[in-house]
Amino acid sequence: MESYDIIANQPVVIDNGSGVIKAGFAGDQIPKYCFPNYVGRPKHMRVMAGALEGDLFMGPKAEHPVLLTEAPLNPSKNREKAAEVFFETFNVPALFISMQAVLSLYATGRTTGVVLDSGDGVTHAVPIYEGFAMPHSIMRVDIAGRDVSRYLRLLLRKEGVDFHTSAEFEVVRTIKERACYLSINPQKDEALETEKVQYTLPDGSILDVGPARFRAPELLFQPDLVGDESEGLHEVLAFAIHKSDLDLRRTLFANIVLSGGSTLFKGFGDRLLSEVKKLAPKDVKIKISAPQERLYSTWIGGSILASLDTFKKMWVSKKEYEEDGARAIHRKTF
Repeated sequence: MESYDIIANQPVVIDNGSGVIKAGFAGDQIPKYCFPNYVGRPKHMRVMAGALEGDLFMGPKAEHPVLLTEAPLNPSKNREKAAEVFFETFNVPALFISMQAVLSLYATGRTTGVVLDSGDGVTHAVPIYEGFAMPHSIMRVDIAGRDVSRYLRLLLRKEGVDFHTSAEFEVVRTIKERACYLSINPQKDEALETEKVQYTLPDGSILDVGPARFRAPELLFQPDLVGDESEGLHEVLAFAIHKSDLDLRRTLFANIVLSGGSTLFKGFGDRLLSEVKKLAPKDVKIKISAPQERLYSTWIGGSILASLDTFKKMWVSKKEYEEDGARAIHRKTF
C-alpha cells in the first residue's frame, strides 16, 4: 500500500461553491479565504501557467493533499477534469473529492439526514443514509441567492431606484443580506403597512427599503413570481424525502439540515417548517437543524473529515492516479 507520508503536510480544504470559494487548512474552524467564484480562461496559457507556478509553488512545503468539494449529481467528466488539473497542473501529492451535502451533514455530527443546500446559483435537497447520498432521491432547482438578488433589483427599480452595473449589483446583494427576511405569512404582510428600513448607499445617500424586503426572498418558495416553473424550496425538500425509501422517510423528516448562504434569511427556518408541514404526513415529526455556521458548513465538514486519522486511507495519491488514471478517482469517490 502507498505510504501515508504524503499526509505529513496539513491537507487543504477547498469548497468550490457556485458563488463563493472557501479555502483553508484541515483542522481549522473556519476557512482562511473566501472569494467570489468567477469562471474564465487565461488568454495565454503558457505564460500564465509559468507565472502562477513561479508565484505560488515553493518546493516540498507546498505539497499539501487537497480535499475538493463537488455538487450533487456532478458529471463524472467534471470530476475527471478536476483531478487532471490538480494532479497535472498543481502537482498535488493526493486528492479526495467529496459531495458538498455529505460534508454539511458531517459538520452537524450526523451521518443520516436530508440536507437542503441553497447557495448562490443552485439549490439541492440531498437525502443521506449512513454517510452515503442516495442519487435517485436528490432534487435540484436552479433557484437560489442570485435569483433573489436579481428580483430585489427589479423590485427596487419599480420603486424608482435603478442598479444596473455589476458594481451596483453587489450593492443589491448587500441590501439583500442585511435587510431582507422571509415572512411566515406573506399574504398578511402584503395587507399590512411594511416598516421601511433605511440603508446607506456607498455614495452616502439613504435608500428606504419597504415591501421588497420580504417580496424578494419569497421567490425561493414561489419561483412563479418571475415566471419560473420550478418547484419552491419546500417542495424540492419534500419531494426528495418522498423519493427515498419508505422506511427512511420518518428519519429524514426528523433530520433536516440547512446549509448555504441563502438559508440565512431571517425567518427562513420557520417558513420552511410551516410549508413542509403541509406536504408531510400528519403523524410525522419534523425537525429542522439550522447551524449558525451554515454559510461554511460544507467547508467545516471537509475540515473535520480531512483531519481524521481514519481518513488517510481514502486519499487518492499521485502514484495511484498515474497508474490508474480516472478510475482511481471514481474508485474512492462516492
